[in-house]
Amino acid sequence: MYNFILIFVFLFLGLILQNVKGFPVSVYKVLNTIVIYFCLPALALYYIPKIEASDELLYPIGVAWITFGGAYLFFNFLSKKFGWSKKLTGCLIITAGLGNTSFLGFPIIQALYGEEGMKTAILVDQPGSFVVLSTLAIIVATMYSSGKPNGLQIVKKIAIFPPFITFLVACLMNFLNLDFHYYIQFTLQQIGIVMTPLAMLSVGLQLQFDRKSQHWRFLGYGLLYKLILTPAVIYVLYVVILQQHSKTIEVAVMESAMAPMITASILASAHGLKPRLCSMMIGFGIPLSFITLLFWYFILQL
Repeated sequence: MYNFILIFVFLFLGLILQNVKGFPVSVYKVLNTIVIYFCLPALALYYIPKIEASDELLYPIGVAWITFGGAYLFFNFLSKKFGWSKKLTGCLIITAGLGNTSFLGFPIIQALYGEEGMKTAILVDQPGSFVVLSTLAIIVATMYSSGKPNGLQIVKKIAIFPPFITFLVACLMNFLNLDFHYYIQFTLQQIGIVMTPLAMLSVGLQLQFDRKSQHWRFLGYGLLYKLILTPAVIYVLYVVILQQHSKTIEVAVMESAMAPMITASILASAHGLKPRLCSMMIGFGIPLSFITLLFWYFILQL
């Protein structure tokens, strides 16, 4: 209960601070930097060495790859059917194809499933969402904005990104059955703890609601795919077809139901892929996801 209170308090605090005259709303960029370069690496180094290797780990890792691949097929199909522009199609592939599995996902998973749930959430986010964002999403953003992807730049972005580096270090430690001294683990855990308030404050500072936009229909398609179709596909594939029933699978399904990723929206917007629609996917997607997440949590408890 404490974690849920923390989520909403800092989310609404961010919304309130947006309207405080003179408050530097752009401070969310600093918060994002702290979360990405300090909190996420700390969480990876704390949790991943403790994960017990098994075939079941492939399920959470596969969530982001399945989601993005499905988005590519789904929105290209709609694009051909309705005659959408490349920029509109690219925008929806990226914003609906990647979930907010860390900024939003970690606090919610920690509140619902505790420490064990976080081990799975890390796998959904690091080798899943982050790697997809750094590779496939960059390729799509470049192609759909009429450019050509630079393979060397993509590799460089991945290689020098701190969370990915620490992810590799943590995986190596897991493979060698190593872990940090207790005091270092405690420090990493404390750094990771501040991620929830910082991440939710950042989200609150960035939420925008553009009621006069002409993109309502496209917003509907994007959120339908991200909040309803994606978790439905993951649920049917993992639970119904493959008959997997565990907390790991529950966390994987819940992470698949998270709202669109803020960083993915920024990436699409930076490439000129319908910036206003990108903002709407975040602005309306995050509040609506709290409702749809309750629905999926209820389904998983049946």
